[in-house]
Amino acid sequence: MKQIQGPAIFLAQFAGDEAPFNSFESICEWSAKLGFKGIQIPTWDGRIFDLAKAAQSQQYCDQVAAKAAEFGLVITELSTHLQGQLVAVHPAYDDMFDGFAPENVRKNPSARTEWAVEQMMFAADASAKLGLKAHASFSGALLWQTVYPWPQRPQGLVEQGFEELAKRWLPILNKFDEVGVDICYELHPGEDLHDGASFDLFLEATDHHPRANILYDPSHFVLQQLDYLAFIDIYHERIKAFHVKDAEFVPSGRSGVYGGYQGWIDRPGRFRSLGDGQIDFKSIFTKLTQYGFEGWAVMEWECCIKHPEAGAAEGAKFIKAHLIRPTEKAFDDFAGGEPDVELNKQILGV
Repeated sequence: MKQIQGPAIFLAQFAGDEAPFNSFESICEWSAKLGFKGIQIPTWDGRIFDLAKAAQSQQYCDQVAAKAAEFGLVITELSTHLQGQLVAVHPAYDDMFDGFAPENVRKNPSARTEWAVEQMMFAADASAKLGLKAHASFSGALLWQTVYPWPQRPQGLVEQGFEELAKRWLPILNKFDEVGVDICYELHPGEDLHDGASFDLFLEATDHHPRANILYDPSHFVLQQLDYLAFIDIYHERIKAFHVKDAEFVPSGRSGVYGGYQGWIDRPGRFRSLGDGQIDFKSIFTKLTQYGFEGWAVMEWECCIKHPEAGAAEGAKFIKAHLIRPTEKAFDDFAGGEPDVELNKQILGV
């Protein structure tokens, strides 16, 4: 068994215009002081990382890694959640997702997609230059508006949708394969890859591409009422990244998993700071350790109640307390001995 690494923090929800969140150096210093040992970097935020430069310059990547190391931090993964989202966008969402793209490609879906694909290619090269083995992203969606089949989906629509999604992602997956990095899709409502069944469809469409893997985040499974522990049993071989994020689902007489268009604080399912929700993290860390997951436990903070800085400070301690040092021997080794063929035959009665 391998030991999960941690604690680490996803910087996306904390980067901002005010110190210490407005520069790579200051946010690293802040993270380290809280007790984090790793950082997952959002590549769309130019205040803390230049993705295009990282893709082209080994010197820049070395400087970024060295700066993190000054504070005792390592880079766990790069993230392209926003760019991955734009690899596949249904026209119904064009206006809302345009905000994820630079101004020069807005109102131009084909140019926006080209930009997103180029960003993913940059991410592959940058990850390789940083010596990373996993990358965090979203799949985008062409089918999400049909997730509840009313009106009834036309025959073959789902298969055709995943064929198109695979067509867009295969060149990216092949690029990541060339540099030896896994793409870890965060299975998330709003994405065509949002649960195990949809991930299976994508695997089939990509001929079970070895670089098509999973960022495991149990919070999204709680909100879908999916068994997040059984999921590990089924998909552990494809789990290559891990977001530690809490959530709760409290059944209501007024709304359910769809949330009734309510704000997060009023929904039956909502994200919480670590330790404040319902997720059984002891069992999650146990299962991941059992199956040999050796990646990073990365805190992603999202909560509609608690202040983010309080959540971050508590999160580092929470993850550290859940890390398991794997045993190197069986607990009953003392009662064993060297194999004795004749004794075994006697016990077996043969």
